[in-house]
Amino acid sequence: MRSWTRCGNLPSNPGEHESEGEREMDMEKLKYPIGRFDAEGEITGQQRESWITDIADLPSELASALEGLDDRQLDTPYRPEGWTVRQVAFHIGDSHLNSFARFKLALTEEQPAIRPYDEGAWADLPDTFRAPIELSVDFTTALHARWVFLLRGMREADFARTFFHPASQSVSRLDYALGMYAWHGRHHVAHITSLRERMGWL
Repeated sequence: MRSWTRCGNLPSNPGEHESEGEREMDMEKLKYPIGRFDAEGEITGQQRESWITDIADLPSELASALEGLDDRQLDTPYRPEGWTVRQVAFHIGDSHLNSFARFKLALTEEQPAIRPYDEGAWADLPDTFRAPIELSVDFTTALHARWVFLLRGMREADFARTFFHPASQSVSRLDYALGMYAWHGRHHVAHITSLRERMGWL
């Protein structure tokens, strides 16, 4: 099984004198090209609006990152032992579909327990590792249009509503989840664009 924190895969060839610490730093950069998600302190209305804009812009950024790639390139892992570009692209839609459902549950129920899913297993299904890449962009575009419509209609108090994640035994506010998924989309688009840069697919 793979998880999105482990997906990646340009075969690396570290220098003979590269230290273990340097190799770990290189892998951290491949895994987290824009850094890890960090939302410390109070989440303001301005911050939420910025994150909603990220959600709104993600489909066009994904389409741009994928533009011109052929099947061989789409089936290249973005780092060693990671997902292929195609799997990354479809994972975004799968993950954000689950998040959209969690928002709707939290808005209509009192701290619902959400249902986790096995993202590694989903990434190995035929519609993820074999389907035409246009389906990923079209799906994400439609999903995000609805999600942004919902987000822009939410009141201040709605963002304080919560859901319970049984796998992590944690409670999450919707404003925090918004930030996490705004980051998540940019995180995976950067996997694709940074691979393109390393491979010279510009």
